Amino acid sequence: MLKRPGRQESLSDKIYRFRGVLLVISVPLLLITFVLYLMPANSSSEYALAHRKVSPDHKSSSSSLSYAVIFDAGSSGSRVHVFSFDYKLDLVPIGKDLELFLQIKPGLSAYAQNPRQAADSLISLLDKAEGVVPRELRAKTPVRVGATAGLRALEGDASDRILQAVRDLLKDRSRLKSDTDSVTVLDGSQEGSFQWVTINYLLGKLGKKYSNTVGVVDLGGGSVQMAYAISKADAAKAPRVSDGEDSYVKEMFLMGNKYYLYVHSYLHYGLLAARAEILKVSGDSGNPCILVGYDGSYKYGGVDYKASASSSGSSINECRRVALKALKVNESTCTHMKCTFGGVWNGGGGDGQKNLFVASFFFDRAAEAGFVDSHSPVAKVRPVDFEDAAKRACETKLEDAKSTYPHVEDGNLPFICMDLVYQYTLLVDGFGLTPWQDITLVKQVKYHDSLVEAAWPLGSAIEAVSSSSLT
Repeated sequence: MLKRPGRQESLSDKIYRFRGVLLVISVPLLLITFVLYLMPANSSSEYALAHRKVSPDHKSSSSSLSYAVIFDAGSSGSRVHVFSFDYKLDLVPIGKDLELFLQIKPGLSAYAQNPRQAADSLISLLDKAEGVVPRELRAKTPVRVGATAGLRALEGDASDRILQAVRDLLKDRSRLKSDTDSVTVLDGSQEGSFQWVTINYLLGKLGKKYSNTVGVVDLGGGSVQMAYAISKADAAKAPRVSDGEDSYVKEMFLMGNKYYLYVHSYLHYGLLAARAEILKVSGDSGNPCILVGYDGSYKYGGVDYKASASSSGSSINECRRVALKALKVNESTCTHMKCTFGGVWNGGGGDGQKNLFVASFFFDRAAEAGFVDSHSPVAKVRPVDFEDAAKRACETKLEDAKSTYPHVEDGNLPFICMDLVYQYTLLVDGFGLTPWQDITLVKQVKYHDSLVEAAWPLGSAIEAVSSSSLT
């Protein structure tokens, strides 16, 4: 039996019957269409940039990024750092890391007689650094070459000639933004303050009150810097300095806070320069800091110094006596309430110094001596750890040193006792720390999920990018 065909439903009837479903579907479609209409044409490029290991809170437009290329021309080698910042001055990754870092040896000061060769030694670093900066940003990207104590120690006009050769190299070979002031010998206060900015920036301390910041001691090859924030009252007590000398206090306005930074650089007291000062004390006689079995010389700043073991052998106590004399501890020229060494005001101490981060050669020698892990970015130690390591080193003969200290370069082996004794003496007798005070040896600082080299170039980069944004 056949069913009677029903009345055929019209289109308007169907629309009426399914009006609720159609309404649910049409509203989102209209919204999506409206959003797509408002989006700029280059949205696809923004999508690609957003997926380049950049935190989601960063602006995705490349125009919001800034780069800085900083060369650290030290006495022991040349290093280049490339940093990228977002509009909030937060570091943005370059590849997998938060910086590009490359280094070569020897440093510019090794080419004292050949300025062009000194400049050319930077070419490989320059090419690789420029290669990671987007082409359209290179002309806006500041490049700075900061020469440190190694060049300061050169005689005559050797330093000026090397710096001019480097300026010529940047002008002829690079599209990065440079001018005459981009290539300079950093004075001690600049180096120390940049290092302080670097470490406190990475630790998230900038913008907080001075008592929450950390102090920094940076032991380079030619000089050692101490920098820490002090109170306004202590800053007012700073001794006056002679014309041409760096002032003890540097005022810095960083992330909404004004800081009074005590900073002093001790030229001739970096690790490599201090060897020369210690050898000067013994003169042509044997030196109690040199390992038994070594009879040679040590060259620093273009000068050769006799370096041979004492007839009675190396001795930590005798080496300490020589190191104290080289440091000029309790110097009679001290005219202040409290001095470090060589008649230098110590800044008064205080909260800004209570948490001390110690960098560069302090970390390197501690790792080579075996009392910190060379693969760890930071290590908690005490000055007495350097003394304990020095006792062991000073009892070692040169013929046994390579097996005892496999990670020390051959040229440094005769001086391992001297280096460790000097570092202990510098901390305790020079800077007045107690032997049991906790300090942090730092090579790299963790920033978000990356490790960043704890060196002054980042502080210089922050200042350079800030200056560029004002021009």
